[in-house]
Amino acid sequence: MPTRTSRTAWAGSLETGSGQVELTSSQLGTYDVSFPRRAADSADGFTSPEELLGAAHSSCYAMQLSALLGAAGGTIHALDVQADVTLGPDPAGGFHLTGILLTVRGEVDGVDSEGFLAAANEAKAGCPISKALTGVTITLDAALES
Repeated sequence: MPTRTSRTAWAGSLETGSGQVELTSSQLGTYDVSFPRRAADSADGFTSPEELLGAAHSSCYAMQLSALLGAAGGTIHALDVQADVTLGPDPAGGFHLTGILLTVRGEVDGVDSEGFLAAANEAKAGCPISKALTGVTITLDAALES
């Protein structure tokens, strides 16, 4: 399997500095980052490690869930997956991820609600990004839409 690369160029202190994250392997873009925007309610055109992690998690989860649903005989018409990644103060000092909420809605034929929920939970445990994040509480809100 391939290795994918991203890089960040940073200048300045945590409080006043800023940087740019480059998606090097895909060459899809370069995105601005700064700690003040990371810690603010409004991102205001900047991304953050949490948003990038959410993108990685939601896409990985969607792939894992589609594989499990297909193996269960389902025909996937659509999966809508959102990952809400929350940053908060760490009691030990600094910051940490306080949780990730995965929300998935699916349009799938050939699988009932119970089967969808079972596959959704299995995907939460089995996707490689979830496995990498075992130190973070990951919750799931999954529903099959008709």
